[in-house]
Formats: sequence, structure tokens, C-alpha cells
Amino acid sequence: MKVLIDNGHGNDTPGKCSPDRRLLEYRYAREIASETVRRLRAEGVDADLLVPETTDISLSERARRANKVCDAIGTANVCLVSIHVNAAGSDGKWHEASGWEAWTSRGQTRGDALADALYDAAGRVLSPIFPSRKLSTLIRTDLSDGDRDKEAGFAILKSTRCAACLTENFFQDCRRDVDWLLSPAGREAIVRLHVEGILSYLRAQARK
Repeated sequence: MKVLIDNGHGNDTPGKCSPDRRLLEYRYAREIASETVRRLRAEGVDADLLVPETTDISLSERARRANKVCDAIGTANVCLVSIHVNAAGSDGKWHEASGWEAWTSRGQTRGDALADALYDAAGRVLSPIFPSRKLSTLIRTDLSDGDRDKEAGFAILKSTRCAACLTENFFQDCRRDVDWLLSPAGREAIVRLHVEGILSYLRAQARK
């Protein structure tokens, strides 16, 4: 299976940063995405960055690239994870919202199983790091449709034909999240949960 790792936004996307600009989402997402690809390849996985550029590539072009791979090797043989950092507001101020979550397209989709694998990995990786945090604030879910992932009509999800999931890795406008995300331990945890989740998904698909 081909794994495509997408990194949110670009260096020309305004406003996607922490209030103090220590965390720039385009840069952080690319660092996490690049290391995730490197580690997946080390495990023998055929993984690539969907957007190697630092500029913001349009969502339609991102979808076109992913669907081109689907056309070449079959939709069932491709999965995509888009890596982002969340934000509670757009006012340039600090907020209190915190935690990790994953999104899929609305309804039952190929991405649901991928999101499940990532949620499982997030629980394994993050819960021991934050033992005093309530699980509902650490790992954010929407159980209204019977699974944990949140759902929306994000273009990178609804316009791609393969299993696709978007992760929001804590909040760039929460001071404690930013401190942790930029630490070596935080970076390692975010990379590890993506790698473990994707590997778990690939193993499950191989058993089908």
C-alpha cells in the first residue's frame, strides 16, 4: 500500500501560527510529516510526502496528486494522512482548548478505519504522557455516529478517493500545548503516534 503524508498549509498562508509565532503551522506540520515518512520508509513502507513544496499548494492540486496515485495503483491500495495543528480562535490570542483529534469525511468512508487506528495509537502514546489529564480533553472525539472521529467536508478528505484522515495535533493558540509540541518529547510523541497508527492500519488491511 502507498502511504501519502500531507502537511497542512504553506509559508505563504497567513495567520496559521501561535500568538507568539514560536510555532508556525506550515513548518511544524512539514517537520512532523517528513519524519513520519522517514520512519515509515525505515519500516519498509512505501511512503511519500504529498506536498514537498514549502508554499501552500491548493487543495484541488493536493487532491489531484492523491487521485493520480489512486489511478495508477488502485484506490484500495492508497491511504492519506493530512497533518495539522488546531486553533481555537482566529484572533491572535491565547486560548485554553487543548488536545488531539482526527477527522474524516461525513458518513461511512474508507477513512474511518484509518482514523480508528490513529485514535488507538494516540491513546497508547499520549495517555502515559499526560496521566492526570481527563481522556476527553486529551483525545477529543465525536461519538454521535458510533465512532470516535470527527466528520466534516474538508476538501483533502472528500475530494480524494482513497482512505483519508486529517489529524489536528493539539492547539497552536494554547500556551501549554505549544510549549509541549515544540519540545523534543512532544515532537517525538506526535511522530510516533502517526507512525504507529499508520502501521497498525496497514497490518489490518493486509489481513483482509
